[in-house]
Amino acid sequence: MDSLQGIKQRFGIIGNNSGLNRALEKVLRVSGTDISVLVIGESGVGKESIPKIIHQNSHRKHSKYIAVNCGAIPEGTIDSELFGHEKGAFTGASQNRSGYFEVADGGTIFLDEVGELPLPTQVRLLRVLETGEFIKVGSSKVQKTNVRIVAATNVDIIEAIEKGKFREDLYYRLSTVEITLPPLRDRKEDIALLFRKFASDFAQKYHMPTVQLDEHSQALLSEYRWNGNIRQLRNVAEQLSVLETERNINPAILRTYLPDKGSRLPALVDKKERESDFSSEREILYKVLFDMKNDLNDLKKLTLDLMKNGSSESVQEKNQGLIDKIYGDESEEKEMNQASMESIPSYSSETKKNSEVEPLDKYSFVETIEEEEPLSLHQKELEMISQALIRSKGKRKLAARELGISERTLYRKIKQYDLHDIESE
Repeated sequence: MDSLQGIKQRFGIIGNNSGLNRALEKVLRVSGTDISVLVIGESGVGKESIPKIIHQNSHRKHSKYIAVNCGAIPEGTIDSELFGHEKGAFTGASQNRSGYFEVADGGTIFLDEVGELPLPTQVRLLRVLETGEFIKVGSSKVQKTNVRIVAATNVDIIEAIEKGKFREDLYYRLSTVEITLPPLRDRKEDIALLFRKFASDFAQKYHMPTVQLDEHSQALLSEYRWNGNIRQLRNVAEQLSVLETERNINPAILRTYLPDKGSRLPALVDKKERESDFSSEREILYKVLFDMKNDLNDLKKLTLDLMKNGSSESVQEKNQGLIDKIYGDESEEKEMNQASMESIPSYSSETKKNSEVEPLDKYSFVETIEEEEPLSLHQKELEMISQALIRSKGKRKLAARELGISERTLYRKIKQYDLHDIESE
């Protein structure tokens, strides 16, 4: 079995971070056994190296090693890929096919992104882990396999279990030994070493001088968040090697290759903080709606006063306070509101001469009791039509003109609400 330093040299692992060293030491201890291993870490931290190390340091190293990206296989075909199928099992199955578990018998299977497996496939995988048995798609024959399973995921498995997307029993069966690889932002001391290694590799690949970072650029790399981890650092090193004519990289040049000096990904919001934000927004909305309701009730009262007393100056002065409350105190808005008030038709003596509509003083009004909830649309429509008919002394043409509808429509409404008594008055 290789030593820790030998493993790093053999598999090109760069760094002396304590978290990385602990993970590799655990890998070396479990390599000689057949227990299943679950590798956990963010995307781009190098999880794919761990199953290779385990396989090469186990007694299975002369048998097959197969890596399967579970997230890249469509849900409808993944069972066939993993366990095989019989001829005629489904449309397009023109011949028998051996699955990965049959092909890798005696070797190691690496299930990358195991958290993306559909639930029916998780049940089949659990049976393989517990008994070593599987059944091909479209077959009834039970087959045996002897494989070592190493799985990896960047999904929060505990959260996936709570949401019902991952089986709890499968998680505990896979994670007999759990190995966690630290993200690059927690390996600040290794970032400069990794960059130099990548820069040297790309210089040889593209036959050009190696790019170098000054002290301030190295500090900038160390402070960057690296959401893409080692994969993102490698991409930055390749871009600098290919695109920059200047081989000595300063912070000004380096910043152009580090988007937003952090992350383009949305920041994760704590669940309690998110609920608190929603609660405060809901309270604000309730307050706005409550204020609008009060304003509408005030407008109803003022409209009733206007209908009783006409558009006298006293009513306009009384209305001005509510208008200022709703629309603000800006002079321009005051002028607009004043113009709106002046446009309300008043039943004065001059209006009486130019219209057949008699003043409202002739008619009596029933005192209304203000209710908490506004009138329904039907009630409001009935009230408006009744008042229009009263003011026009039952003349449909005048009432229809006041309401802004056709005489035919008004007739239909009179019939609908049985207002013939008002019409005949």
